Amino acid sequence: MHPEHKVSPNSWLAFELNILRRLKFRSVTIPFTPDPALGAYLKRWNVRVTANDPLQSSWIRAVAQIANNGEKLSPDDVNIVLEDAYVPGYRLNNHSLTNWFSETDSWWFDNVRQRIDMLTSPTARAIASTIAMAAGSYVMSFTDHTREYRQPLSSAFRRLWTIQPEPFNNGSNNICQSKRPDDFVVDVFADESRPDLMFLRLPAAHGQNIRTFLGRNAWREEWLRGGSDFWDDLESSMSGRLGAATETKSQYLRLLDEMLRKASNIENWAIAHVETGFISTADLVETIGKIRRVDTVYTKDFSELTGAKAVIITA
Repeated sequence: MHPEHKVSPNSWLAFELNILRRLKFRSVTIPFTPDPALGAYLKRWNVRVTANDPLQSSWIRAVAQIANNGEKLSPDDVNIVLEDAYVPGYRLNNHSLTNWFSETDSWWFDNVRQRIDMLTSPTARAIASTIAMAAGSYVMSFTDHTREYRQPLSSAFRRLWTIQPEPFNNGSNNICQSKRPDDFVVDVFADESRPDLMFLRLPAAHGQNIRTFLGRNAWREEWLRGGSDFWDDLESSMSGRLGAATETKSQYLRLLDEMLRKASNIENWAIAHVETGFISTADLVETIGKIRRVDTVYTKDFSELTGAKAVIITA
């Protein structure tokens, strides 16, 4: 059974970049992209990036920062998104927002979601959605004791817009998709421009349904998809695949084995793992070693701070 979940980051960007600098590759595929930062940094090394995540809320952020080679959200775009954002309508288009926010905030997110669809550029819609999700994280950072210090959401949106990272053009067609990760690695290899490296950030082992596992971040998916009716279909699509709920270590390792075999035509692997005590590095090395020779195991110990250790295995 799973141990009590320990709070730890999904990744340590500096550690990952430090290891990747030692490898030779011109293109990379990333089957799980819960955060686009790594792919955005790799673009600055003039690496062609192909990224994926089964969650649309993660995919849309990757579109804004990885697929985007130069587009910015204009002041006119911001005005379109925020026009009458606080004005309530006849009824909410997405009633699930009230499970996460106050009625006033729910109207803001509901209206902004509809206004974002009015932007003509898909990249602009991705950037605006990314900023709106950051505004949601801003709202959720306040407690009853600190709420008086909160800015209005439209003001927060504008401030977040001004600090958006500059897009970088690496001269490549960087592709972002939202597929089941195992399907993604099969499809990306079928493409004519095959990647040199797969960076597989292993999802945390968990025994919960996806919505429960995401916790407070689940609102992003419901906001972006316009409701909460999709969860059963998403759960069903991920069943029996890496990233789905697992009850035992052997089940998780079996799903990993199946994923790696589908990616066996990709020449180089870098597999990142956050070791919290359930799946050990030795377990991973044994599983990977059944498919190809393990080259090097890199570790960074953060156990005193987080109870976890960062691991990257190259093969």
